[in-house]
Amino acid sequence: MAHVCRQLSGSVASFAGWVGIIIATATNDWVRTCDYTVTTCVRMDELGARGLWAECVISPSLYHCVTLNHILTLPAYIQTCRALMVFACLMGLPAMGLVLMSMPCVRLGDEIPATKLRHGMVGGALTFIVALCGLVSTIWFPIGAHAEEGLMSFGISLYTGWVGSALCLLGSFMILCCCGDNPSATPQRQQNSYYYSRQAGGADTPINLAATAVVTGNHAKSAHV
Repeated sequence: MAHVCRQLSGSVASFAGWVGIIIATATNDWVRTCDYTVTTCVRMDELGARGLWAECVISPSLYHCVTLNHILTLPAYIQTCRALMVFACLMGLPAMGLVLMSMPCVRLGDEIPATKLRHGMVGGALTFIVALCGLVSTIWFPIGAHAEEGLMSFGISLYTGWVGSALCLLGSFMILCCCGDNPSATPQRQQNSYYYSRQAGGADTPINLAATAVVTGNHAKSAHV
């Protein structure tokens, strides 16, 4: 029961983190910039907001955004963060599907525990890649914006990306740990344990180790009686 609860918690955390990464990618309030000095910006109450797709001017009487559609003239950090965040959003879809298929309550046909184990390990690894892409983007973007122009503060979208990446990272660790100590895989390995015994005719005959152990135990009990 504890194993299922850990796996379910990791799946929920991964899904919530993936949604947070999608929200951070779609919104443009990543960093707050200032075209003048800090004192002038505070007095005028006018700040600039920059994201992956647009650059906006925010003031009490004005909210205007300019789309960053000139790809060849954009700084390298914006283009790279765009690619990483879009890749994370797209990679999250198969990751969540594999994590869902690895849940014990979901059965597709005649699945064996080893198949669910593989689904969970691949889904956890993909979720870890999603978290890594989100962390690199949300850390590199404010550094690049600060190097290009004055950085006032972080925006809501950036915080959302940090939280989403952290949840995906936590969820991937929980899923991979659950797949590493899956108790349902051990009886399957013991049940399918065979060794080959060479008979007098030269043919190799497979013998089930589990059945041999049961028969040996019954013989021991009969001899004791």
